[in-house]
Amino acid sequence: MSASKTAIVTGAGTGIGKAVAGALLNAGWNTVFCGRRKALLDEAIAAAGPTQGQGLAVACDISKADEVDALFAKAVETFGRVDLLFNNAGMGYKSTPIDEIPVEVWNDVVGVNLTGSFLCARAAFRQMRRQSPQGGRIVNNGSVSAYAPRPGSVPYTATKHAITGLTKTLALDGRPFDIACGQIDIGNALTDMAVPMTVGVPQANGTVAAEAVMDVRHVADAMLHMAGLPLDANVLFMTVMATKMPYVGRG
Repeated sequence: MSASKTAIVTGAGTGIGKAVAGALLNAGWNTVFCGRRKALLDEAIAAAGPTQGQGLAVACDISKADEVDALFAKAVETFGRVDLLFNNAGMGYKSTPIDEIPVEVWNDVVGVNLTGSFLCARAAFRQMRRQSPQGGRIVNNGSVSAYAPRPGSVPYTATKHAITGLTKTLALDGRPFDIACGQIDIGNALTDMAVPMTVGVPQANGTVAAEAVMDVRHVADAMLHMAGLPLDANVLFMTVMATKMPYVGRG
């Protein structure tokens, strides 16, 4: 991997984003760590240790168009181009029946998970279409919630289903410009957010049960595979999940 390749990872201060951004750095990608809290981004870059690529921390609220445009402008100013966007940043809400979910919560989740992904994809597409050599890759974090809901998860599940539509449309619209788009659907990677799964979370049958988890580095490895493909090849959808989590079959 040439160090001239540039990636932008949203939600890079913690969890999956941090693991993927660090792996890209170690693989030689110049990597822009994006998140709301710059201190966490700086810590994430430092945690990656000595790397082949160069890291850059940029604080950004991806639900705001002007901040997203500034993020991409800074990336291009620093590294010259954008070859990869990992649309990873997301938020959820506690398990709640729809009639008890505040409208403000719905708006916040849609703002980050869907509008934020749209704004970042829009900025990436614009840059990739106009740069020379033309093209690049966009990978959206769909989650297994893009296919199957957890109980009481209307805002999160609805936005993740919508991400699948975004992925398919970008994969189609990107063809004339050598812009590839794929989606990685992750199940139970062990991050701080997933710790409750090891204790007990609501199940479809009304019980509360602990679930199997997997090391987040397997997600990073999968992303490196997707990112490393030439632009004439694409992983459209990939599911990486803890083997024994309750997803396939009846639980």
